[in-house]
Amino acid sequence: MVRASAPGKCILFGEHAVVYGEPAVAVAIDARVQVSMAPCKGEWKLDGNPLNSERHPHVVSLRDAVLGAESSPHSLMVQSELFPAAGLGSSAALSAATCAALLQLVGDEMDSERIATLSHLAEAAAQKGRASPVDTSTATLGGCVMLSNEKESFADWRYTRTLETPDGELSWEIHSVDLAERARDAWLVVGSTGIHSPTGKMVSGVAELLTQRPELRQEITKMGVVARAGVAALSVGNLEEVGELMDLAHSLLREIEVSCPELDRLVEVARSTSLGAKMTGAGGGGCMIALTLNPKATAEAIEMRGGRVIITPLGAPGVRIEESP
Repeated sequence: MVRASAPGKCILFGEHAVVYGEPAVAVAIDARVQVSMAPCKGEWKLDGNPLNSERHPHVVSLRDAVLGAESSPHSLMVQSELFPAAGLGSSAALSAATCAALLQLVGDEMDSERIATLSHLAEAAAQKGRASPVDTSTATLGGCVMLSNEKESFADWRYTRTLETPDGELSWEIHSVDLAERARDAWLVVGSTGIHSPTGKMVSGVAELLTQRPELRQEITKMGVVARAGVAALSVGNLEEVGELMDLAHSLLREIEVSCPELDRLVEVARSTSLGAKMTGAGGGGCMIALTLNPKATAEAIEMRGGRVIITPLGAPGVRIEESP
């Protein structure tokens, strides 16, 4: 049997703005998706059910890419510590963990760029040719990741990702961000509203809003400025500034109408015990995050308002093999 796992992610800065060429910054969180894989008789299975290209497109794409469609059948079991459909990158974590396990089966070395590439292609295939590599890169590399349309001087460039989409070829520069020693004192508390909101619907809603109100493009530009300032603050350990920038980022996201009352309430209640708080992901529901030095108090405040919480360090290890033959 082979077991591999990969972390979920939270976007610290740049959600939605990344669609318009601005940078995005994400951190891996200490809540993982684990895939166990073992030979079986009959046909490929996932959690005891036949593997199906409509229900499990990511896994089928990865199996075909690494082993081939006619490969010997295996049974996959998936365990997840992430809130489902909450913008925490559960699909990308499943893809990265599955890819690592498949590569282990054929005796290939753990190559983070290859895993990130194959996982991103699987995500794109499942999303009709459109997918940002931020989730799969964070699930693969772990820590703190910055995605940009250019190579950034204040982050560690790792690789370039390109993708042929229905809108033409897109390209991204993927970086790792070295967190300062003081960042180890900080925690993220993730609060879930329990509301599921499709990412595609929120992205198209922003596009329509910007068409109707083109002056809001300046808010998108400001988000890019905030993201770069956030990376600089993380790199030197200025957690107070990171928190202030998170507060500002939430205000900008409210301006483009992607927050919701439930998110706003959890953000507001978290701020009294944290350095800063904001929604994370597509919005319209899903999750918020708070940067805090007192995770217990912040978590309790969020739970008192009905939110479910995950407490995580600021950054977690990327994809890894948990057990191999």
